[in-house]
Amino acid sequence: MSVNDKIVDAFARHKVEFITTVPCKQLGGVIEKCEEHPDIYHIPSNKEDEGMGLCAGAFMGGKRSAIIMQNTAIGVTINTLVTLTQYYRMPLPMLISYRGELGEPVACQAEMAVHTKALLAQLNIPTYHFHEENDVEEFDKILEYTFMCNKPVAILTDASFWKGY
Repeated sequence: MSVNDKIVDAFARHKVEFITTVPCKQLGGVIEKCEEHPDIYHIPSNKEDEGMGLCAGAFMGGKRSAIIMQNTAIGVTINTLVTLTQYYRMPLPMLISYRGELGEPVACQAEMAVHTKALLAQLNIPTYHFHEENDVEEFDKILEYTFMCNKPVAILTDASFWKGY
């Protein structure tokens, strides 16, 4: 079973019925699997903070939700994370491609990588970093945690996890 299948199956097992995504080459396979899964309603977002608003609406409508995005947009989501997601104690798994590390071919991506973990730590958002394919085995426990605590959780997935850029 591919990593993409394992991730989407875990979302379905934990009754995540709504997933919004912002395009990313690394996340393309998992986005495609979300689109195909019969138990998941997938809607693309134009921007990450807009996607978080969609997830909040799904949550208020009684649905579990998740967002799939790049780390380069963490900065534009801070207000939404604090004043909406955290304030209203919404569980939100954030599957995030961690762009900008070693081997990154796009220079502007590298700058946000320097700040991603510090910003998430400043917001007290539990953060997990997947480097190896077998790290996906922790995904079920991370989903259990976010829904038990009613907190957003960041899962950073780097190029080595996805097998390159």
